[in-house]
This record gives sequence, C-alpha cells and structure tokens, in this order.
Amino acid sequence: MTIRSNPLKIIVVMDPIATSKPHKDTSIAMCLEAQRRGHDVYYAEMQDLYINNGEPRVSSAPLTVRDQAQDFFTLGEASDYHLADFDVLLMRKDPPVDDQFIYATHIFELAEKQGLLVVNKAQALRDFNEKLFTSYFPDLIPPTLVTRNSHQIKAFHAQHRDIICKPLDGMGGTSIFRVKEDANNLGVVSEVLTNNGARLAMFQAYLPAIKDGDKRILIVNGEVMPYCLARLPQGTETRGNLAAGGVGRPQPITESDRLLAQSIAPTLIEHGILFVGLDVIGDRVTEINITSPTCVREIEAAYEINICAKLFAAIEAKVA
Repeated sequence: MTIRSNPLKIIVVMDPIATSKPHKDTSIAMCLEAQRRGHDVYYAEMQDLYINNGEPRVSSAPLTVRDQAQDFFTLGEASDYHLADFDVLLMRKDPPVDDQFIYATHIFELAEKQGLLVVNKAQALRDFNEKLFTSYFPDLIPPTLVTRNSHQIKAFHAQHRDIICKPLDGMGGTSIFRVKEDANNLGVVSEVLTNNGARLAMFQAYLPAIKDGDKRILIVNGEVMPYCLARLPQGTETRGNLAAGGVGRPQPITESDRLLAQSIAPTLIEHGILFVGLDVIGDRVTEINITSPTCVREIEAAYEINICAKLFAAIEAKVA
C-alpha cells in the first residue's frame, strides 16, 4: 500500500455512525482503509445535504475511526462545504431507497458534474433497484414474477408450489415470506406486500439450495473477489440474512459463482458501479446490491485479503 503525497478528501454519507457495529461494518472498514492510505475522511448523514441556488452543499465533520469495539470514532467540528470540494463521496446509506434517498442522488449528481466521484454512481443508484436489477440477467435468476396483480400471483404459486415473496425496497430480510404448497396465507401475504394491489412486489420460486447458504459475492471495479460469505438460515427460518438471525460462513467462491459474477461484471462497469454485492443461492442470483453492500469485515477476518484496498486502488485511479 502506498501513501499518497496528495491525499484525497473523502466524504462518507451513512446512517448514524454511533449505531455501527465496527467489527462487521463495511463502512467502517472503508474509512479505516482510507486513513491507512493517508486520505482525509469526513462524515455526513442524509439530513446534512442540501442545495443552495443550484449549488450542492453539505454540513460535514472530519472523521477519525479506530479498529476497536468501543470508542471507535471521533468527529471533529462540522463545517459547511460545497459538495464538489470533496474528491470522493462514498454513499453508504442503507435502504430503503425511498424518495429521500432519490433526492440525495440528485444532489450528488450536481456535484458529479463538477468533478466529484460518487461510489456508486448517482444515476446507477437511481436506475437500478436491487431486486429489479436481477431482471437484466434473466438466464441467471430463479423463476421470478414482479407484479401487483393477485391473479398473477396465485397462478405463479400454482405453477411453482413453493415461493418466496418480498417487497422491492427492503433489506436485511425484512418482510420476506415463504408460501409453501398449501398456499397458506398467500392471499394476506400478497395483500400486504402489494398494499392491496397498489404496489409492485417480487415473487420467486423457492430455491432448496438455501440450506447451503445465501452467498454474498463481492465485485470490486469488475473484479470478482475470491471469497464470499455464505449466510445460513437457522432452525425453521427461511431467511439467511444476518439481520434475520442467519449465521455467516466465509468460504471460497466456486467456479460456478465466479462465472456467474463475471457475466454480470461488465454491466456494472458500464454503469459506473464500483462496489457490488451479489446475493446468490445455488447458482441463481436473487439480488444485486449496489446501495450499501456489506460482509467485507467477515470475509477479511477469515482470509488474507484486503477488499477495501482494491476498492481504493480503483477510486484513486479514477480520480487521477
């Protein structure tokens, strides 16, 4: 690793840092790597962004992070900045991708036009819903229906007999339901997820390979990382998400994983998406996470790899 003679000025926009769990927080890992490389790191939350007469601005404080469980960050005094005063913005706000998230990407895009590098690119964050993005790769996904129509949902279940039902804007396994062959609660599940036909939701054929884990495969600047985190459901739970009680198992990716991820990588590069987390069950992609991908800390704790170093090497090259 090389310390730059001209450090970058990096701002990370994230959820409140005091709520972070540093041993598993990828945003903290990014900040630690930025510091190791000699860059200046600043912190902001969504409410700190604004536009003044067409000028994208932010109230931001210098941030220092420490790789420890307690007392792991220090914030300096906040000041007001033109967003384009920074070289790089790391967008690390967790979903949902709601109207406030979308408005933030418009603010970022104003600064992008003046030279700010946003990771991931503002337009991509707007354009590619993490669930719907999978539809760009129909040969790589399980049978999938996106609809608000109850008749279509019932027909899909009748065809596949065992399905997973989920909202398009959730994260961490929130509001994901499995409806088995008996169709128990299919009606109420579809009513809740579609808000009685007012909202689109996603329905996928159940993949028995979930017993071997929901694999998080990371792609950095088009390069597929050689290790992943398999998140295994516990007990009678269907979901492998760590936030839903799943247990993470770091492991090398398979050849199938690598080929699958490599087939998606060129599309990511084309749209300026530098840091991505694929969710893979068996050999099928179920989500393409670009808003705030995680699992770096768990993988780096198990293997001799520095994923954030690869990310910052790509960032530095782009800024240069």
